Amino acid sequence: MLLPCVRRVAARRLSRDLPLACSCPAQGPAPRGYSRGAGGKGLVLGVYSSEKDDGAAQFTSAGDAFDRLVSGKLRELLSLCGPPLKKGKTRIFHGLHQDFPSVVVVGLGKKNAGVNDQENWNEGKENIRAAVAVGCRQIQDLEIPCVEVDPCGDAQSAAEGAVLGLHEYNELKQKKKPIVTPQLHGSAESEAWQKGVIYAEGQNLARYLMEAPANYITPIKFAEHIEQKLRSFSNVKVHIRPESWITTEQMGAFLSVAKGSSEPPIFLEIHYLGAANTDDSPLVFVGKGVTFDSGGISLKPSSGMDAMRADMGGAATICSAIVTAATLNLPLNIIGLAPLCENMPSGKANKPGDVVRAKNGKTIQVDNTDAEGRLLLADALCYAHNFNARAIVNAATLTGAMDVALGSAATGVFTNSSWLWTHLYEASILTGDRVWRMPLFEHYTKQVTDCPLADVSNIGKYSRAGGACTAAAFLKEFVTASHWAHLDIAGVMSNKDEVPYLRKGMAGRPTRTLVEFAARLSQDSHNAK
Repeated sequence: MLLPCVRRVAARRLSRDLPLACSCPAQGPAPRGYSRGAGGKGLVLGVYSSEKDDGAAQFTSAGDAFDRLVSGKLRELLSLCGPPLKKGKTRIFHGLHQDFPSVVVVGLGKKNAGVNDQENWNEGKENIRAAVAVGCRQIQDLEIPCVEVDPCGDAQSAAEGAVLGLHEYNELKQKKKPIVTPQLHGSAESEAWQKGVIYAEGQNLARYLMEAPANYITPIKFAEHIEQKLRSFSNVKVHIRPESWITTEQMGAFLSVAKGSSEPPIFLEIHYLGAANTDDSPLVFVGKGVTFDSGGISLKPSSGMDAMRADMGGAATICSAIVTAATLNLPLNIIGLAPLCENMPSGKANKPGDVVRAKNGKTIQVDNTDAEGRLLLADALCYAHNFNARAIVNAATLTGAMDVALGSAATGVFTNSSWLWTHLYEASILTGDRVWRMPLFEHYTKQVTDCPLADVSNIGKYSRAGGACTAAAFLKEFVTASHWAHLDIAGVMSNKDEVPYLRKGMAGRPTRTLVEFAARLSQDSHNAK
């Protein structure tokens, strides 16, 4: 077996015309003579895993075309640079073609990978997203401002991998990573590529809102940011409801949380009228919008409290999903509802044992002020019933218990509708941003309705037992719609290294699944007509 240094020398001898070099991430920077930020574009190409360990590289169509363009040198270099590329691994080649000073070849895994029933996702799509993301980041490290991306047989997934993989929140840093613009290599799948870009940009919007410091994204600034994103759409109306409106609507549970902060609450209401008939029953999205959660009087531990700037992740994902739906011009009506406030300790804050009254008249005993998200959602869900909804879907970073139960593998879904569950589940298989159904048993309802002072308690009487389930049971007390789903996204709020095409930080999940779900619902409506 050739040593890495010998392989590089051999690789250079393959060409009489161009100064070739190959490198692997572990072998350090680009070779001598290569200029970072040089003109031209980077190129990311895919290669499938060989059935045999010593088999020849199996390129995608774009990879084959490029290899022919360089007279077979890419294939020869790959064979000299070691064993076949495994899934998610890369090799970088410099000087192969004057238009592309650096070419990153990425391992896509098995060529015919499809839906994996054990993993509950389309493995081929996930492989493409992960591979393209790492390839684009390596081009970024080389400070090349533009990268063309092999569609890898699924241009939408390739675009999602590129746009999601390059995103990083560095708005407040003086030193920023170079901006890299990903483009489709070739033009055969331009429509699918653009769709993937829109899906990914929607998730990146949610990531931006969740990552930003709480003093930059206050309730009013959150609402104004979403309004600005939707300003250009003639079929979208945005209402930024002030505290006086919230009071008139008798949203006492929501107001009880907001009163602990000096930041006034906002109720953000979005109407997207994409259906041909604007009177068609809408899909209603509801999102928890606590822009900072200290826990209130039931104060959270200081360690990790800074992450609670993202406790408005439910609002961020549902609002970003509507921005994406509008950009895609999906043919359905969507209403978005986001109660926005801070949960802070003060002389005006809720105290453990206080009783507040929700919009539907039910009284709530606040036994833990850190279980505040369900109070906001109780009033918002009551309000959602005003719209003759086709379905109501709420999203919230609601319980640490959800993180304990599923970790970051999937969003927990509690629903009273198998029809609704099926659509969410099938959407998640395509996006790779998975969902998992959780129970809404009467067993849990009894634990929140057995309450000494009020109709319902905001925590289960057995304390930590089934915390995500008792929170869902609490919300069910404010729902009469026959198609309702509660998405607890606490476990998927942030990313360390679990999702390879997302950098460390707030994840913006499951925005793409919500968009895909809405798209499937709009297709159902079209087929029914």
